Amino acid sequence: MAGSSVKPTPLLKDELDIVIPTIRNLDFLEMWRPFFEQYHLIIVQDGDPSKIIKVPDGFDYELYNRNDINRILGPKASCISFKDSACRCFGYMVSKKKYIYTIDDDCFVAKNPSGELINALEQHIKNLLSPSTPYFFNTLYDPYREGADFVRGYPFSFREGAPTAVSHGLWLNIPDYDAPTQLVKPRERNTRYVDAVLTVPKGTLFPMCGMNLGFNRELIGPAMYFGLMGDGQPIGRYDDMWAGWCMKVICDHMGWGVKTGLPYIWHSKASNPFVNLKKEYKGIYWQEDLIPFFQSAVLPKECVTVQQCYIELAKQVKEKLGKVDPYFIKLADAMVTWIEAWDELNSSGEKSSKSTSK
Repeated sequence: MAGSSVKPTPLLKDELDIVIPTIRNLDFLEMWRPFFEQYHLIIVQDGDPSKIIKVPDGFDYELYNRNDINRILGPKASCISFKDSACRCFGYMVSKKKYIYTIDDDCFVAKNPSGELINALEQHIKNLLSPSTPYFFNTLYDPYREGADFVRGYPFSFREGAPTAVSHGLWLNIPDYDAPTQLVKPRERNTRYVDAVLTVPKGTLFPMCGMNLGFNRELIGPAMYFGLMGDGQPIGRYDDMWAGWCMKVICDHMGWGVKTGLPYIWHSKASNPFVNLKKEYKGIYWQEDLIPFFQSAVLPKECVTVQQCYIELAKQVKEKLGKVDPYFIKLADAMVTWIEAWDELNSSGEKSSKSTSK
C-alpha cells in the first residue's frame, strides 16, 4: 500500500486562505491539522507586536502584527481595530485567494451525533460552491444538499438559485450569547446538533458571528469590514455583527445569498460576561436604532459593485446614525478608508512579501 500515505488534495486548496486573529500561541491548530495542514494560513496578531506567537510546525502561513499593518497600510491603518478580534479583516484585505475561512483560536473540532469529527472547512466549501435560495424558502432547507431537493410548490423559475456569498457556521458547547444572557445563564451549553443549512431570506437580517465563517472574497470581500472596535473605541464585540448587517444589505441588493447552519465547531471557552458587558452595553442600546436603519437601507441601482454599495452605505451611516452618536461619523469615515485601502492593495496585483513557510 505504497500510495496509502499520500494525502488527498483538499477542496479549493489553492483558492482559499484561513484567517486567524490571535494574541497567543496557536496550539489549537494541532487538532485542526488533518483539515488545515494543506491550506495557507494568514495569522493576524493582535496586541503587543513584540510578543512572539508560536505556530506548530508543518503549517504554511503568513503572520502580520500591528507593525506590519502600519507598514503596509500607512495612515490608512487607522481603519484596522487594535486589541479586538476585528483586526482579522486585515487578513481578508491582504489575501489574494477567492475564498476565506476565518476561525477563532478557542474553537476546536466538533463531533457529529455519530461521534465522527466534523471537517468544518469542507462543509463551508460545499455551502459556498452550491447556490442559495434567498427569494423563496424551501421547507427541506438547502435543496442542493445530498438527499434533499425542492419541495412541491417551489417555483421552477427560482430553482437555479443565487450565488452564495457567505457561509455562516455554528458552535457546540459555549453558545455565542451577549453579556446579559451569559449572566442569566452562566452554565448553559449548546448540545443541540441540527443537521440543516438554511438560506437567510432576502430582506432578513441576522447576527453574524465571525468565529466560524466562510465567504467568497471575490464576490463580497470589500463588504466584510469588521468596523472600529476595541482600543480607543466606545464599543466592542459588535465587529462581526456590523459586518454581517452591511454585508446582508449589499448581498440583497446584488442578488447573492447567505447560508447559515452547518458546520459546527466546538467553542471551548466562555469569555468573561462582566468584561463583555462593558464592551457591549452601548451596542445593546444603539442596536435599537441600528437594526431599523439596516432594515430600511436602500441602495440605488447605480451601485453595481460592492465598493460602490459600501461607500453609499457609509454615506447613509454618517447621515442617519451620526445623529445617534458621533462614533458613527468616525465609523463611516473608517468604512471609506477601508475601501480605499482594499482597492490600493487589490488593484495593482501587488502582494506583501511577508510570507513564512514551515
